[in-house]
Amino acid sequence: MTSTVMRPQPLASGPGAPRRRPRSKRQNLAGWLFAGPVIGGVLFFQIAPVIASLGVSLTNWTGLRAPKFLGLENYTRLFTDDPDFYSSLWHTAVFTVAVVVASIGIGLALAMLCNQKVVGVGLFRTLYYSPAITNVVAIGFVWFWLYEPNNGLINALLRSVGLPAPGWLSDSNTALVAVIIVAVWQGVGYPMVILLAGLQSINASLLEAAIVDGASPWRRFWSVTLPLLTPNLFFLSIMQFISSFQVFGIIYVMTSGGPNNATQVFIYKIYSAAFGEGRLGYASAMGWVLFAIIAVITFIQWKGEKRWVHYDN
Repeated sequence: MTSTVMRPQPLASGPGAPRRRPRSKRQNLAGWLFAGPVIGGVLFFQIAPVIASLGVSLTNWTGLRAPKFLGLENYTRLFTDDPDFYSSLWHTAVFTVAVVVASIGIGLALAMLCNQKVVGVGLFRTLYYSPAITNVVAIGFVWFWLYEPNNGLINALLRSVGLPAPGWLSDSNTALVAVIIVAVWQGVGYPMVILLAGLQSINASLLEAAIVDGASPWRRFWSVTLPLLTPNLFFLSIMQFISSFQVFGIIYVMTSGGPNNATQVFIYKIYSAAFGEGRLGYASAMGWVLFAIIAVITFIQWKGEKRWVHYDN
């Protein structure tokens, strides 16, 4: 007795293929009804405020009185009469470079460790990633206590070994460094996960061929592993730059931009101008300057992609 296996036939295509029936008006209406709330939400809560902020940036508006049109005066004042503008940009740049380099570098090291086949490696992956999903307010308060100059755990450990105990968050020389340490600790889990996925997608035969050729572990990492991770590194460089350049929560909770504006980053300056001083037009102008800076640097990153990113695997 023989059995016949029925295989699915490919869909017909070409001039003689049957035409698909056009969707009815009822089907189109149903589609728009399902998509309408999402589209409306995006238009009303995202696109409309962005367009409105461009108009507000050309005015002097406190939110209580009618706006007064100023043209480009807010932008001119920002670049010529506001010294805090350049200092906040400098603090943001230092914070961004330090956090991006450190988080990606440490994330790569952790990914290499978590890629080993050892007992309990899943627990370590969870522990390393957990700060990334922890509430920023909780993180800020815990680290604020750790940095406390008199009773904090960090200074207690430093005193126990005879080292000076600085006022981490109260000293202008150490406040930004202290916040960077917290940001790296919190954010290192995300690069670790992305790079771990990249490591596990590398073709094992490439590493085996390098071993056969006598390549040392460092040579295998530098010549095989790292080039194949460049797509992941490129993605992380863009995403980490954008998120770090817009840092606000950890600054707001731990230092409020102080002491003496030592940790005043650009987003916190926008917040202070809008809700602390009531200058919504000036804050909107700063927001558009921030958008331009992020757009330009991201464009430069995209243009330089072909020089160092390898997609062969």
